[in-house]
Amino acid sequence: MAKSAAGKAEALPADIRKMSFEDALDALEEIVKKLESGEVLLEESIDIYSRGTQLKAHCEQKLQAAREKVDKIVSDGEGEVTAEPAEID
Repeated sequence: MAKSAAGKAEALPADIRKMSFEDALDALEEIVKKLESGEVLLEESIDIYSRGTQLKAHCEQKLQAAREKVDKIVSDGEGEVTAEPAEID
């Protein structure tokens, strides 16, 4: 059974939930650099990989929330302007 977005957010550590998208992405990039360097011990690699998956989930949640807030401005043929949810792929 899949968790809801709210359930996933609650599963994240409090420090990650407080992060902005940009801060979480920076932290994730640092983890990737450490793992790619090959200079991290196995146990630390496992720990930081786990944190990386949490940061990735947080970034995905932030992006989804942003997508839901974006509206597309539409003009009909008669000059009327309205907004409708944008379809972002």
